[in-house]
Amino acid sequence: MSRVPNEDFFANTTMSFGEHLEELRKVLAKAVIGLVVGFLLGLLIANHVVAFVQTPLKAGLTRYYAQKNIDILEGKHGKEALEDVTKFIKTEGYVPDTLFIEPEQVRRLASQLEGQEVAPGLGIPTTEMLSVRVWRPIKTKVSALNVQEAFMIWLKAGFVSGVIISSPWIFFQIWSFVAAGLYPHEQKHVYIYLPMSLLLFLAGASLAFFFVFEPVIDFLFTFNRRMSIDPDPRISEWISFVLFLPLGFGVAFQLPLVMLFLNRVGLFSVETYLKSWRTAVLFIFVLSMFLTPSDPISMLLMALPLTVLYFFGILLCVYMPGFQSPFTEGSDVS
Repeated sequence: MSRVPNEDFFANTTMSFGEHLEELRKVLAKAVIGLVVGFLLGLLIANHVVAFVQTPLKAGLTRYYAQKNIDILEGKHGKEALEDVTKFIKTEGYVPDTLFIEPEQVRRLASQLEGQEVAPGLGIPTTEMLSVRVWRPIKTKVSALNVQEAFMIWLKAGFVSGVIISSPWIFFQIWSFVAAGLYPHEQKHVYIYLPMSLLLFLAGASLAFFFVFEPVIDFLFTFNRRMSIDPDPRISEWISFVLFLPLGFGVAFQLPLVMLFLNRVGLFSVETYLKSWRTAVLFIFVLSMFLTPSDPISMLLMALPLTVLYFFGILLCVYMPGFQSPFTEGSDVS
């Protein structure tokens, strides 16, 4: 017959439902205070943030107009004869344009070059004009369509910056609430999972901004070229896109820790993860469709890293230290 020890090892850590709610209220209050402080700091750098997040969009617009003009020139003169011109357009950022000049103005310019003075004045415009090819730098712009839009963009940029600035504090509060419901021998693992969770979030957000935006923009602008519709992006829509995509990547990159947690609480074993990897990959691709815009490029660029992280989560379940029982051997013996 087994013996149950009289001493309650966890008497000092037991929390009632009301105490859990009170702990949640404190954690949320501290997280909101940290977010407000981060938001106020974010407003100070909002102008720089807006200029920074426009960088991939303006670069995409530059590539769009460069390729558009290359396609026009290749249609007129052939691809083989324009290798040097194509290289010049892509490297220097200049595109050709046609300028129509009145013949009288050309003669006046020629006379001035020869040192002869010609009386200034306007000639009578005619349809017989000379066309001259000129080169101009590619100009890109991001527009705002109403008066209050710039102010809202400033607030959005401050909020996004505030979330990033305060994210370590917010993650700390979340894991503090999780630790409050754990036994003392389990709470030490929070200090392992907290930095890992933060690093995964920042890695996902950085991947989206520095490596995903460019192919996604180029893919979407491909349809503009095919349908001859020049893009005129609004800054408010772009800021929302910048906010949504990195946030989705950051949350999705928590997958290994979620897998580790489900394994530690006994819901899934390592063997289950290995046997169900095909179903898990399918679920990852479906989840990527909801966490990214409607284009397939961003979906694939999220699903592929998440597939790698799924197997990384299995490795965590195998090699990360587990929650050891505090009961000494012999506390429950027959």
